[in-house]
Amino acid sequence: MSANKLETRSATAAGPDASHALKKRVLLGGSVGQFVEFYDFTLYGLTAVIFSQQFFPGESQAAGLLATFAAFGVAFVVRPLGGLFFGALGDRIGRRRVLAVTLTAIGAATALMGLLPGYAQIGALAPILLVLCRLVQGFSAGGESVGAPSFVFEHAPVDRRGFWLNITIAATALPSVVAGGLILALSQLLPDHAFTAWGWRLPFLLALPLALFGVWIRSRTDESDQFKEARARQGKEFSPVREAFRDNGLRMVQVIFVMGLTAMGFYFLSAYFVSYVQTTGHLSRGQSLMVNAMALALYALLLPFGGRLGDKVGRKPMLIAGSAALAVLSIPCFMLVTSGSLPLALLGQALFVIPLCIYGGGCYTFFVEIFTTKTRFTSAAVSYNAAYAVFGGTAPLVGTAPGCRTHPASTWRPPPSSSSSSSR
Repeated sequence: MSANKLETRSATAAGPDASHALKKRVLLGGSVGQFVEFYDFTLYGLTAVIFSQQFFPGESQAAGLLATFAAFGVAFVVRPLGGLFFGALGDRIGRRRVLAVTLTAIGAATALMGLLPGYAQIGALAPILLVLCRLVQGFSAGGESVGAPSFVFEHAPVDRRGFWLNITIAATALPSVVAGGLILALSQLLPDHAFTAWGWRLPFLLALPLALFGVWIRSRTDESDQFKEARARQGKEFSPVREAFRDNGLRMVQVIFVMGLTAMGFYFLSAYFVSYVQTTGHLSRGQSLMVNAMALALYALLLPFGGRLGDKVGRKPMLIAGSAALAVLSIPCFMLVTSGSLPLALLGQALFVIPLCIYGGGCYTFFVEIFTTKTRFTSAAVSYNAAYAVFGGTAPLVGTAPGCRTHPASTWRPPPSSSSSSSR
């Protein structure tokens, strides 16, 4: 008898306390996995200016930054494929085993990015290897980003599903706080040439041990009763992909558009604003990282409250209120972010966070709740990742392109580094 079966039987025999402990491990494991996934993706956005110098050098710094964000978007192109592959596998063999693979692959690819030589050392091979690492990240994240919420959802108390899901999703904002803090500390402690040469790599190397820690926590969990019952009813001819598209086609289209708005908003906040504040708002690297970390900490704090409110009033009111607030506040928020004032830049990002958390109080439960257990992983993974590919991965690129037209190659310059704008 396997150790996992023994643990499950002992937990059942021990009663509610052991069952509650198992559920808490599921919630922790889901949150850690989401943290690691977005830690890896966020690091790239936070160091975009350095990546443009290291991997895409040229006469035009603007073109280098544009190429950097194009490489960022490549990972999102393969996310639906990863979602399709891992989703079908997860609906067949279980969420837990699939999530161990996806989390390990994300951590390994990110650590490798921290070891890659730059364009000056190996020429055109450097950006090629970088894109390959991004492809592995994206393919694996296609399974992780939906598998973890599905796993948590199926264990959560019925009347607190929004709260549990949004705690898990809130962990996607903490990486920007942690990664931003690490980059800020390293950029302040190291001379600018040392930080640019190797200091930025250190946070990337932490990804693998973080991922292995998440895998260890998940190894101490079990599949939900819902999934076990659904798998017991599976026939030999069960095809998650065929049944997902046959039974859930309209629902999948709904999820693409519902999640598209939050994908765009979140990646503007977590991956674009740091570079945008530097290049357009003319704040230093340290100031832009600090402001963004504070805004994302607020997001992580408010999002569970949005989920709890969604449990009480329903998903639809939260979606309507959040989208309306985003429509009204987005332009004023961007104007504040680019004001050149540190307090106003913080205010602009904080105001952007509030409607995102209202909208998130509905959408993050909706996108897994709308599907049945039998094909939940496949259906949610395909539609969720399609939304993030179309609306999330392109957000930094779309936001950067107008700036490149506004600032010609002859006059555009990278933002001032923290070393030149601080007393150090």
